[in-house]
Amino acid sequence: MAISRAQLAAELEPGLNSLFGLEYESHGEEYSEIFVMEDSGRAFEEEVMLVGFGAAPDKAEGQGVSFDNANESFTARYTHDTVALAFALTEEAIEDNLYDQLGKRYTKALARSMKHSKEVKAASVLNNAFSSSFTGGDGVSLINTAHPLAGGGTEANRATTMADLNETSLEANLVDLATFTDDRGLQISVMPSKLIVPPQLVFVADRLLNSELRTATADNDINSIRNTGMISGGAVVNHYLNDPDAYFIITSVTDQGEGLKGFQRTAMSTSMEPDFTTGNIRYKARERYSFGFSDWRGIYGSQGA
Repeated sequence: MAISRAQLAAELEPGLNSLFGLEYESHGEEYSEIFVMEDSGRAFEEEVMLVGFGAAPDKAEGQGVSFDNANESFTARYTHDTVALAFALTEEAIEDNLYDQLGKRYTKALARSMKHSKEVKAASVLNNAFSSSFTGGDGVSLINTAHPLAGGGTEANRATTMADLNETSLEANLVDLATFTDDRGLQISVMPSKLIVPPQLVFVADRLLNSELRTATADNDINSIRNTGMISGGAVVNHYLNDPDAYFIITSVTDQGEGLKGFQRTAMSTSMEPDFTTGNIRYKARERYSFGFSDWRGIYGSQGA
């Protein structure tokens, strides 16, 4: 009895799924070094930024206690993208017993494509971080000198004059982070977590973070950045950053799940089915997710000089 095309597809699918999984996992996840991932059960996710209280005032003897209001500031929205791609094994390839050879090759290529798209979408948040065309819930770009505060005024998560990555610029960035306040002007503890760099800056970042003594100087001074251990997560290379001079500092706000975030709506899935009209067997991969940011304090950045 001849095997039906549906039966052939059922026989082929487990092997192709296994190959897909192995190839997909062989590429390290770079986006997970930047974004905190959460599951989603809706078409989009929204996060409302809450504004806390101002500084507590003195209470005069015999007088009533003062009251303050906690308000909502802005809403960050994450809209999930559906990403999918497929290939077909022709009827002739199946007849000529080429499905095993071609199936392996195509499946690995499909896994790489899906992985690449996810990394590119994640990195686009940083690649567009300085662009006024890509704004967050507060109405300005992710990296900006004028994030509006609910209590009045603005705050920056970049230097007024951006510079290339070096000892002076990085130390100045870390000082800026130490002065971050909340929307009511209260001092908050924001710590640098890791340094995100493109491949072109990996050696510069390594020297800045790991040299025992200061770089590019004959003085016998200690490397204070390394000595204080301020960037505990070290330097992380992201191969999907477009600007060879740009670098970013991920902060504890992101580590706590309030800064840069990603939502997984539908996990990666694969399916296979025969096509009666063409005789082809089609194999598909599909996934839904989104990347974005809620609190801009989760990152500090520079485009370089």
